[in-house]
Amino acid sequence: MAQPTRIEITGDGIRLGQFLKRADAVDQGSDVKPLLASEAVLVNGEVETRRGRQLRDGDRVEVALTLYAVVSAASDPE
Repeated sequence: MAQPTRIEITGDGIRLGQFLKRADAVDQGSDVKPLLASEAVLVNGEVETRRGRQLRDGDRVEVALTLYAVVSAASDPE
């Protein structure tokens, strides 16, 4: 699989629903719930259905064969 798309967050974490919007994995907030209900979202390799799931620096999110990496704005560049 290709390198993940890095999505930078501020603060300690971000909720999965907000992350999916920021990553442009959904067009609008109302699209998050059906996407999660379809079990098409993986967090760190496991199916996740909770839009309130807290993501932190280093977490990996996969949607429709696209991999995203959660990166804290405060973390050092690789």
